[in-house]
Amino acid sequence: MSGPSESSTSTDVEETLTLQPKFDAAGLVTCVTTDAATGALLMVAHMNKEALARTVASGDAWYFSRARNELWRKGETSGQVQRVVEMRVDCDQDAVWLRVEQQGAACHTGRLSCFYRRVIPGNGGALELVDGERLFDPARVYGAKP
Repeated sequence: MSGPSESSTSTDVEETLTLQPKFDAAGLVTCVTTDAATGALLMVAHMNKEALARTVASGDAWYFSRARNELWRKGETSGQVQRVVEMRVDCDQDAVWLRVEQQGAACHTGRLSCFYRRVIPGNGGALELVDGERLFDPARVYGAKP
């Protein structure tokens, strides 16, 4: 895995069969994660170079937490593991798509997906709960928040 060279053109990156992720100024690439069996959108997160390398090497989903400023393996604390079935990159390699076998919930709130609220159109940004059933109690898994 290497970064694009200074002399490479967009066509080179678009047509190469070599993983050449284009990290942003913070050293991150966006990662969209879906359920391999259902296609459901589970989460959107970020990967740094190490998270991407560990995901490729291990087959487990690794991410970089901007909030905690640290690397983390999905399910390390909660047991809600993501096993990578397929990994893709977009045309200019600045986004990653993981198709995973999700064990339990993907969201730290205990829900299957991080996308459990829908915006109600024409209602000033009000939200409604959809697919909001909790699969685990976050307070039990992660402890009480300060």
